[in-house]
Amino acid sequence: MAGRRQDQDGPPVRRLGQPAAVELLADPDRQRAWTLLVGSTPQSYVDLDDPHYLEFEYVRRIGHLLDLAAPDGAPLRVLHLGGGALTLARYVAATRPGSAQLAVDDDADLVDLVRERLPLRQPGRRRAGTTGGRIRIRVGDARAVLAGLADASFDVVVADLFAGARTPAHLTSSEFTAEVRRALAPGGLFAANIGDGPPLAHSRRRVTTARALFADAVLVADAAVLRGRRFGNLVLAASDADLPEAPLTRLLAADAFPARLLRGEELDAFAAGARPITDADAELSPVPPPGAFAR
Repeated sequence: MAGRRQDQDGPPVRRLGQPAAVELLADPDRQRAWTLLVGSTPQSYVDLDDPHYLEFEYVRRIGHLLDLAAPDGAPLRVLHLGGGALTLARYVAATRPGSAQLAVDDDADLVDLVRERLPLRQPGRRRAGTTGGRIRIRVGDARAVLAGLADASFDVVVADLFAGARTPAHLTSSEFTAEVRRALAPGGLFAANIGDGPPLAHSRRRVTTARALFADAVLVADAAVLRGRRFGNLVLAASDADLPEAPLTRLLAADAFPARLLRGEELDAFAAGARPITDADAELSPVPPPGAFAR
């Protein structure tokens, strides 16, 4: 569990209002690593000294997708919808020098806290995670910002969009997903983090929504989550190009907590009978049960 530490980085916890209190908790096992929580829900984990380190399982899975999105080291244009502590933006900057990235978050206080306490550029230290390109941050609603971006302006769009523990309804629909597709270059990658639990009705509709707009899609999660045994994170990836199933499967199998990948007929069966989400019937993602994301 993340602990509270008082050191040269300043006070370990700062609250920015209720009920969605924003907190930073220090990891006692890693000298300059922090968990960012919003409303007591872990949102991000970042190690300022090692941007390659991805603590959360679902973040590592998105990291695998980013690793396979282009040849090793090749720069990418990445749009992060939901900035958090910029964990994946720092990872891309470290692994793909020269990448141009934009992170969007609608919480100005959170953005200020990250800039102050988890800076991308740190005087007197090696610039962890930023030596490889520019990371811009924009405060605003993800969909509104997305609508103003040029067509085909990104190679990857990562959607990790939560207000507290739930994804806002307007960021789940076909209309939103169509805007993502418009902003992607041909063959670009869309990766979304979905929080869901039994009976996985929300995830099934999210899968159907993406498959209606993209030529290929996969779903990645713990087997227990996919079987509807517990609440958890599912990563949905979609593209108009063929997704790299074999290398992705190998990377997932090598993780400390291996994940299952659904594609093709297995994904057909998972999403059978589910309708795409539209703006007219979109809903917030499900409420996690107590302790679902306890660390």
